[in-house]
Amino acid sequence: MAEEESKKVKTETPSELPASLPAPEPAAAPQDVAEEKSIIPPLATEEKPAEPTELPAVEKTVESTEEKSKEGSVHRDVVLARVATEKRNSLIKAWEESEKSKAENKAQKKLSSIEAWENSKKAAMEAELKKIEQKLEKQKAEYVEKMKNKVALIHKEAEEKKAIVEAKRGEDLLKAEEMAAKYRATGTTPKKILGCF
Repeated sequence: MAEEESKKVKTETPSELPASLPAPEPAAAPQDVAEEKSIIPPLATEEKPAEPTELPAVEKTVESTEEKSKEGSVHRDVVLARVATEKRNSLIKAWEESEKSKAENKAQKKLSSIEAWENSKKAAMEAELKKIEQKLEKQKAEYVEKMKNKVALIHKEAEEKKAIVEAKRGEDLLKAEEMAAKYRATGTTPKKILGCF
């Protein structure tokens, strides 16, 4: 039974080994012995009483352990390659996240500076607009005051002209009454007669 297992191990080992794997490094072997023992599960063997007469079975068991150690070193190399790949991928991912974070922060900084610039320009324009509005309000108030003064001056002149006309009318009425009284006193008729007769 043990011979059949060792034959199976011998026949399975070459087909399981990938051709593209690099040769194991001898310097890394002492460091990973504990790792190798924890990764490689022990083969299940049936317990049989050992027969002291069968010496060839012991030699085949030694050969199977050599095959197991070769298989273990190949497996260890695969695991080490996988760990190195995972490490490289995690470093690349960390670098990518760092670069994305830098780009995001840079863009955010530029956006805030643009927003601050926009706000300052808006504030300056609003201040200038208020200044212009105040200037226009002041000019409007001055112009309204001038117009009111002109209106008051015109009203004053109109009142003076009305007063002159009223005074002249009063004079004309007095003159007409005096002339009428004179004509009555003398008994003469006026030379100018109204045109309605």
